[in-house]
Formats: sequence, C-alpha cells, structure tokens
Amino acid sequence: MRAPACARLLAALLELAPLAAAAQTAALAGVLGNKALLVVDGAAPRGVAAGESHRGVRVLSVAGDEAVVEIAGQRRTLRLGESPVSVAGRGGPRRIVLLADARGHFLGSALINGRAVPFLVDTGATAVALGAAEADRLGLDYRGGEAVRVGTANGVAQGWRVRLDTVRVADVDVHGVDAIVTAQELSFMLLGNTFLNQFHMTRQRDRMVLELGP
Repeated sequence: MRAPACARLLAALLELAPLAAAAQTAALAGVLGNKALLVVDGAAPRGVAAGESHRGVRVLSVAGDEAVVEIAGQRRTLRLGESPVSVAGRGGPRRIVLLADARGHFLGSALINGRAVPFLVDTGATAVALGAAEADRLGLDYRGGEAVRVGTANGVAQGWRVRLDTVRVADVDVHGVDAIVTAQELSFMLLGNTFLNQFHMTRQRDRMVLELGP
C-alpha cells in the first residue's frame, strides 16, 4: 500500500474510545518463589520473574518481601503491603524532530520492545496501530488481548487491544503505550495519539517537533 492510500485508511482507522497512555503505577501484591506478583496500573496481578517485563514495568530483582523494578525509565523498590509507586517523569532525551517527505508525510523507524518497525505519523488515529503480520514478527501476544471491531476505509475489521512495553522514536522512550493490532494489513505502524498525546507538538512547514511532557 502506498503512503497516500495508507494515509486515507488511517484517517478512518480506530473509531474507538480513546485509550489512555498515563503515568505508570506499580505495587507488589506478593512474592511467588522467584517471581514478583505485580499490580500495574490497577490491572490484575501478574507473576513476573527478574529480567521479565509486564505492562512496561521491568523486574530487576526479587528478594524477601521486596522487588526492584524499572518503571518509566526509573528504578524503584516495591515492598509488600506498601502503596503503589507512581512515576510520571522520564529521564533521558525528551525531544524528537521529524521531517516530512515529498508528499508531506512524516515517516520514520521506531523500536517496539527493542525491534525496529517503520511508522507513519497519524494525528487522526486514536491509538498506535499495526497490522497482524507486523505484530507476529514482533512477537506480540495480541490474540490474548481484548478483541475489538475497528472501523477502516474498507469497512469494519477485527482488532485487538494490546499494550506495548516500550516505543522508542529517535532516542526517546515511552513506556506502556496502548495500541491496536488490526487484521487489516498496514504498510506502516501508525504512530497515533496514545503515543503523540504524551508530547507537546509544534509543526512548521516540513518540520515536526515533539517535546515530551512533564
């Protein structure tokens, strides 16, 4: 699919309620052997071993009634029975500069959970979106996510809600980004508003600047 046709599809894609991409919260609900029983963003508890990630929170170590995790790019210690830890700030680079191509499209390459995927910026898309074949290549377990119906330029298609642990564009990481995987194949991942809304956007002619919010 060429970029203009893809853009027309994307303009109609994701006629869904907005998906949040808020600050991360995490709490320790228990310890099961070498796994931390994590509650992330109020979701159901999940046993996560050191070196593994769940909903954008990476477990670094588990010992006794504590777990050391990385959340929103910051290291925190979670203790059994304590209130959830919330991290809104993000360290590291905070600015992305994109240049439009000859057709006026903002294209680039992102890293999804550490793997490269081409993207097209779509300010009209409610969420980040990618096709099922791309999701399979990235190893996403999207069929275990919530099934949804997605409105496209070609009618209604099957889709699944997922959460991407990390989306990196340039040197800027955003953690816990909600997305839609659609059975409708796409030539690009759509960089929609569950990613873009975390930035202050300015645009001048062929230049788009994204500044990560507080």
